[in-house]
Amino acid sequence: MIMALALLLIVVASVLFHIFNPWWTTPLASNWKQMDDTLTITLVITGIFFVAINLFVVYTLVRFRHREGRRAAHEPENKKLERWLIGGTTVGIMALLAPGLVVYANYVREPRDALVLEVLAQQWQWRFRFPGEDGKLGATDARFVSATNPFGIDPADPAGQDDLLIAADEVHLPLGKPVLVLMRSNDVLHDFFVPPFRARMNTVPGQVSRFWFTPTVAGRFEALCAQLCGVGHPNMRGFVVVEDPAAYKAWQVALPTFARTQAKAPEVPSGGEAAGGAGARVEQGRALADAKGCVACHTIDGSPRVGPTWKGLHGKTETMADGSTALVDEAYLRSFIRDPQARHVKGFPPVMPKIEMSDEELAALVAYIQSLGSPPAQAATEQKAPR
Repeated sequence: MIMALALLLIVVASVLFHIFNPWWTTPLASNWKQMDDTLTITLVITGIFFVAINLFVVYTLVRFRHREGRRAAHEPENKKLERWLIGGTTVGIMALLAPGLVVYANYVREPRDALVLEVLAQQWQWRFRFPGEDGKLGATDARFVSATNPFGIDPADPAGQDDLLIAADEVHLPLGKPVLVLMRSNDVLHDFFVPPFRARMNTVPGQVSRFWFTPTVAGRFEALCAQLCGVGHPNMRGFVVVEDPAAYKAWQVALPTFARTQAKAPEVPSGGEAAGGAGARVEQGRALADAKGCVACHTIDGSPRVGPTWKGLHGKTETMADGSTALVDEAYLRSFIRDPQARHVKGFPPVMPKIEMSDEELAALVAYIQSLGSPPAQAATEQKAPR
């Protein structure tokens, strides 16, 4: 009887929880109401089976409980019961699968007039690409991936020269326009997911995944990675801004093309002594931090992530995991970036990958970190020091 009462309480509590607890999905901002309906159907059907099975168990525990003078009858087969179970299970599975198959068929059958958006995933950041005036995305290949060409676009493909590139974590889309999303990964399994859009798909290295949706509500929506992709996974976030077509066009005009990003940048004078030289090198370092994915683990506002913040890092004394200390000067930064596994900063996991870069790129990245200032305590000490 105790078991029967416990099961009955579990059933009642579960039903009440789903009725009164605000667990429902976020407000819908796309055309995929069918997905919400499919989820509701699934929950209702599984809920009915959950309640029915547990109530049946409660009934059998009470009806056939042990009593003095009563003996259970052995009935190894019951054809009638088997038919009911087979029939009920078949109907339930069909009711679960059929709506999902219909919705998925629509999900992968994108409209012909859809706007093409490519999403490139890399630990731990998002990049985006639109076709240019020719309406075609340029061919890509892993052998073309580099610091200056993270998309791996084939430089010899004319169709890729006018492709519009977004190296930041924010992309804009026009309201009411179907969008075909093509997804690639440069490293591991990812999943581009904007909850209010409902639409999502795994991004598998070596292949192009696809789905489509139509944004129906203007606003700024957070995108996230829905697959555990490493220690920086929680920070792999971005934003999708849905706006009216005129505002989208105005934003799109300012996007750089692939040809423009590949144009040779002016040489930075050695030592950065010429006017504007130091500023150009710092700007180059800032761009590298975005392109190399450094910003996924290091902030510039003082808040720690997977790795130490870069704000005030230069000139700071860091404590290593073995108890030793080290001054974060230019030599320290250069050696750490070249071989991040040689040292382990206390309080942070030793997960920084070895990133290939030229001497010029390394100098620019170090200059950028140096430009973010020295720690306040050290600055105060320097001011008080006798001249």
